[in-house]
Amino acid sequence: MAKKKFVRKIALDDIVADTMAGDLESKELPLKPSIFKVVFGVAVLLLGVAAARVFYLSVVQHGFFSGLALANVNEEIPIIAPRGIITDRFGTPLVTNQPIFSVFLDVSEMVRDGEESKVVAAAQNILNMPPSAFYSILAKTNLESNNAVIIATDITREQSIAIQSLDLNSLKVENDYKRDYLNPAFSTFIGYVGRSAADNELKGRAGLEAYYNSILQGTDGATVIYRNALGKPQGTATIEPKMGQNLQTTIDGPFQQYLYQDMMMHMQQMGKTSGLALAIDPQNGQVLAMLSLPTYDGNNLGPALTNPDHPLFNRVVSGVYSPGSTIKPLDATAVLKEGLITTSTQIFSPGYLLLPNPYDPSHPTKFLDWQYQGWVNVFSAIAKSSDVFFYEVVGGYQNQPGLGIYKLIDYWKTFGLGKPTGIDLPGEASGSLPTPAEFQKTHGHPWLTGDTYNVAIGQGGLLVTPLQLVDAISAISDGGVVYQPHLNLNEKPKQILNLTSLEPEFQLVRQGMTDTVSQPYGTAYVLHTLPVQTAGKSGSAQYDFNQKTNALYIGYAPAKNPQIVMLILVENATEGTLNAVPIFKDVINWYYQNRIK
Repeated sequence: MAKKKFVRKIALDDIVADTMAGDLESKELPLKPSIFKVVFGVAVLLLGVAAARVFYLSVVQHGFFSGLALANVNEEIPIIAPRGIITDRFGTPLVTNQPIFSVFLDVSEMVRDGEESKVVAAAQNILNMPPSAFYSILAKTNLESNNAVIIATDITREQSIAIQSLDLNSLKVENDYKRDYLNPAFSTFIGYVGRSAADNELKGRAGLEAYYNSILQGTDGATVIYRNALGKPQGTATIEPKMGQNLQTTIDGPFQQYLYQDMMMHMQQMGKTSGLALAIDPQNGQVLAMLSLPTYDGNNLGPALTNPDHPLFNRVVSGVYSPGSTIKPLDATAVLKEGLITTSTQIFSPGYLLLPNPYDPSHPTKFLDWQYQGWVNVFSAIAKSSDVFFYEVVGGYQNQPGLGIYKLIDYWKTFGLGKPTGIDLPGEASGSLPTPAEFQKTHGHPWLTGDTYNVAIGQGGLLVTPLQLVDAISAISDGGVVYQPHLNLNEKPKQILNLTSLEPEFQLVRQGMTDTVSQPYGTAYVLHTLPVQTAGKSGSAQYDFNQKTNALYIGYAPAKNPQIVMLILVENATEGTLNAVPIFKDVINWYYQNRIK
């Protein structure tokens, strides 16, 4: 029997693999531990990012997304919170809240119930609002954060009944409030409110309404109608609104009212329309009265928007003016402090000063005084308002050394000129102090002695705010301590200037300001008949290329231990004595009779 041949099965894949492995001298290697660390780190990082995102969405943004979800199911009807009341220092309201009806549109409800065409028709036929105006309101509103939109305010009773009779789910008439500004005499500092197009929120837009909006504005409430997933009502809940805080101001209401009436009367007699008045208590910085003319009706801003005299512009806070001769008490303080003059120094004013012209000696430059003054010292120079005296002591002339522009600017800054006072009203201006460098840059030629003469009498590019000027005179009147002007009665006085080191000079300047009123040659001698002794300084400042003149008078009462410092300014008038002083006289007399006495 033939012997069986054994045949071995050969795995071709193994042969090929073994052959290649042998040829390439390959061998298996373990992974490095660092690779596992990298993979583990990436995994931990990804898990951390995912966990942080989950936390952010579920915890941090829970309210937002929960609100969005609820908004899609529930209906929320706003309950408007009344704003806080603004009062004078005695608690008398200067503005109130009047209940009105407003129309609220729930945009989500309108879309969900398909009521758009009916809502547009109601707006047009009942509220007299064309479709373009309606859609413009929606376009300006941030619907993501404000689903309930006010499309009409202060509607009539008939309009309210007509809207309600439509029985639309998305269009509701609800209680609302509007500001009722009681008297235009107070509009200068109160300001006004307006509704923002973006969030449909009533906010302060000017004055105290804007500056203290965060405390005056309350927190709105809401009536929430809960619905299930099918949109069926399941009950209601009410979130009560929280009224804004009241604001008690430093303003003396009756005094402000008298000031407004008296100044309006005088300006009508003069045929003038623009001016301002500011009165503060120098002992604490409280604003007693503030008036910018013309004023406006906060309940109807339309006429003010087209008035060429710009009633909405607060001249006291945002206006800048050449101070004219009212700057001379500051100049006198500076030259006395620097020892450039004494009380016995006398300068002769024939009514002008001739400054030699180095380029043409036969044609000197003539700088006018406002009248012949004769021999004057520092007291009579203030009382008579001698321009020549201040030309010489500030700019220098012949044998009389001058203070010079740089030291003059330093003293102005010491008095607080050139920077805001920090009053609690928006839009305060800084004013402008002219410097030789800026002058040359603007005019293309260097600063000359004549330019120093001009600024020495409050002209030539020197611009101050009424607030700064009143603060500066307050420093002189009351020993050098100046408090920040403010209108919030609950605000503690804040000292912003301490010029007590100048008190010896202030005593001499106060004498000159008292002579302005008490001496027959004083520019405000008409005030000597007042039942209280006052002190002050008149001024006339040219502007508009010397074509117009502002009349100013600033003074304080009583002359010793003053309780009020007041500035009167009439725009486009003539002499301060003829226009501003009579107003000051009436108003200070009222204040003495009703407050000081």
